[in-house]
Amino acid sequence: MIYGIQHIPRMGSFRFPMLFSGCHKGLHRGRTELPSHYTLPSGDKMPSVALGVWKAGKSEVGFAVQTALKAGYRHIDGAWAYGNEAEVGEAIKASGVPRKDIWLTSKLWNTFHTPEDVEPAIDESLTRLQTNYIDLYLIHWLLSPVAQNADLSLNEELTANPYPTWQKLEEMVEKGKVRNIGISKIQNLTGNPLKFKPAVNQVELNYWNPQPELVKWAKENNLLLEAYSPFGGDGRVKDSLAVPVVKEIAAELGITPAQVLLSWQVQRGNVVLPKSVTPSRIIENLQITRLPLALAEKLEQAAVSHKPERSNDPSKKWGVDIFD
Repeated sequence: MIYGIQHIPRMGSFRFPMLFSGCHKGLHRGRTELPSHYTLPSGDKMPSVALGVWKAGKSEVGFAVQTALKAGYRHIDGAWAYGNEAEVGEAIKASGVPRKDIWLTSKLWNTFHTPEDVEPAIDESLTRLQTNYIDLYLIHWLLSPVAQNADLSLNEELTANPYPTWQKLEEMVEKGKVRNIGISKIQNLTGNPLKFKPAVNQVELNYWNPQPELVKWAKENNLLLEAYSPFGGDGRVKDSLAVPVVKEIAAELGITPAQVLLSWQVQRGNVVLPKSVTPSRIIENLQITRLPLALAEKLEQAAVSHKPERSNDPSKKWGVDIFD
């Protein structure tokens, strides 16, 4: 453990009955019989399916957000670094859906880890999103962790010890500018006196990188996981949808391969963040359903049977082994 960053041991796969059968604390069942929300330590209820807006262009993200909200989404996963928060804010305003009914996530970029830079970064996101609070604010990259100076060189001090950054985020909760804080691409922040423990950890989870040991550990430690790149990243979407076991389950249940993969992640106990700007796919991705236990376990075993592959690893570009 280094400066409160706890790494978890590698473990084998798990069985669904142990982790996901029966009632789940904070779980609210809808007609899909899967969690529609998860309750965070703050008591806030976080929708289990979000529209992700990473790589959504400024000219298309607004329509995507409005389509999603009209379809029933109430969770938008964004970030300062995506460069489209202003368009997201305009779309939410134009949608007519009350702000209190929408869960907004944003993220602190690497160049803003210095404590005095945290609040201005949040204020900029608040202005662009046209809101006075953010429901969930994550440190965007914190594994090893990574903190960069303005010239993009590595900030070795804050990379080794992210605690000052976390303390500033705790202050933002106390000020009411953010309601929940979390991390991304890390196991946990422990070992330091925390006013607010991480409520969420956003990590890559998909067929190619299922991370069963992390899913099990997070469940045991009451840390909610969010699955980004649930289809395996831009370069693996077609491959993911063409996996034989995924297609077999889709055919048996009369749903699409995309719905199989998203349902599987929520059934594992995770929030899922599919991204699309195509209306039909946005609507399709919200329609999740509980997989029969035997089929869920079949998919789980297929996913853990191959060597895991990450879809996004900027370690070489940033000069630090992020996933070490």
